[in-house]
Amino acid sequence: MSQGQWYPPEWPDRIRALAAGELTAVTPRRAATVMLLRDRGPEAPTPGPVVHMLRRRTSMAFAGGAYAYPGGGVDPRDDDRLIGWAGPPLEQWADRLGVATVTEAQAVVCAAVRETFEEAGVLLAGPTATTVVGDTTGDGWEADREALVARDLSFAEFLDRRGLVLRSDLLGAWARWITPEFEPRRYDTWFFVAALPEGQRTRDVSTEADRTVWIAPAEAARRYDAGELLMMPPTVTTLRALAPYRTAAEALEAADVQDMTPVLAQARLEGDELVLTWPGHDEFTKHVPAAGGGGGAA
Repeated sequence: MSQGQWYPPEWPDRIRALAAGELTAVTPRRAATVMLLRDRGPEAPTPGPVVHMLRRRTSMAFAGGAYAYPGGGVDPRDDDRLIGWAGPPLEQWADRLGVATVTEAQAVVCAAVRETFEEAGVLLAGPTATTVVGDTTGDGWEADREALVARDLSFAEFLDRRGLVLRSDLLGAWARWITPEFEPRRYDTWFFVAALPEGQRTRDVSTEADRTVWIAPAEAARRYDAGELLMMPPTVTTLRALAPYRTAAEALEAADVQDMTPVLAQARLEGDELVLTWPGHDEFTKHVPAAGGGGGAA
């Protein structure tokens, strides 16, 4: 059994309450997260890209201390008006993301691009459909980033102010995971992959993280297995899926064939145990005593 999984101590009691019909599942919030990749130089000891990860502050209510990718919730304002758009049409994105409307597809993709800018200082947008902005580290960019974080500025307003179009062709949809029904904070999260644009660099600007790293996916997964890095199931699963690719471009191209079926944990009672499973991901199966407490990393 892997030793780095983020496993809150309150899970067993909440699972028992859900199984007994004493807990009403909250509606998950829409969210997006981006696996931002960059290629290493020819002098790198091993081939393959590295991925940008953040360690969430231990004070965070959700997944404190766990390593994750830049990401966060959808801003409802991103459903309200169409924005400058480059790449596949919204109808194609709606089909790929499994959502009912083009406005919802736009909102999810906007969340991915906005959160990457908010938490890493990287912006997947440009003045035209074939260009991308360069350095985003100046004072003006930082003021706009902080206004987005504070929700004083909508993403559409930001793009309009800057005369930019969102480069959806720089993103690939990779996976979709929904927080288990027994969690008090639930998210319906789309995972995307993207390559770091030329001329841009990541910055440690997230107020939700106390550390950022560029790390090879296989190395991050190895350190999870060794119990050195805490992660949630979707994080380590996507790291394992990224490990075989030799370049960021190769991983982005592979996004088109990834399974976007939502993954939702299931809890069932088997004798004197509650069994928690993630369909298709047996390594995360948990056996929780049907009575009494529990928790900790497992």
